[in-house]
Amino acid sequence: MGVTMSERAAQHVSNFIAKRGKGIGIRLGVRTSGCSGMAYKLEFADQRDDSDLTFESHGVTILVDPKSLPYLEGTELDFVREGLNEGFRFNNPNVKDACGCGESFNV
Repeated sequence: MGVTMSERAAQHVSNFIAKRGKGIGIRLGVRTSGCSGMAYKLEFADQRDDSDLTFESHGVTILVDPKSLPYLEGTELDFVREGLNEGFRFNNPNVKDACGCGESFNV
């Protein structure tokens, strides 16, 4: 199944990579943090590590480290606008509970 992104998220990432003038895609992972246990890590990727798992979605490369994949399997990254706020939303089918602030989750 892997990790995917919506067309809107892919367009947003592609635009930012073009503005940066470099990059091969994004790196998505998880780290221990927050009141629910885990938080997402999202950053631009300029190179692929040997251990990275690679997924392609709407022309954008998504790199995931093997330790994060069990927590991210089946996740769709979306980009949403709600009122004056905009940002990425992680549609992760593995999440059992999330904190009230939305910054962390557990599986």
